[in-house]
Amino acid sequence: MTADIGTSDAPDDAARDVKAALRADLRSAMKCRKTIEAKVIRGLIAAIDNAEAPPNRAVSATYEPHRFEAGSAEVQRLRLSRADVRAVLASELREREGAANELERLGRSDEAEALRAEARLVQCYLE
Repeated sequence: MTADIGTSDAPDDAARDVKAALRADLRSAMKCRKTIEAKVIRGLIAAIDNAEAPPNRAVSATYEPHRFEAGSAEVQRLRLSRADVRAVLASELREREGAANELERLGRSDEAEALRAEARLVQCYLE
């Protein structure tokens, strides 16, 4: 694992740096045919991408035709701090641990262990 999100809250684009490291790890996992690891890393990249998405704007009541050549279709992504990225990864970790606990309660220990293995992988990116 190469992602190092650190603890400083510098104004740089931490999400870009972490996603680059995750993508490098994804390539490595895919080359080694580690399907579970690749699935988890894809999910982490998607979670960070979703956190970068700007909030929805209110829809205009009047119709305006879109002018594609004006470049107005591009929307600036949110810039995440290191703390924001850590929060996203921590949320992914909590989600997997909670689901594993629920599966364990329901007597589905094999599936619970699989989710715990995923949670351990996510934990590696938080350290």
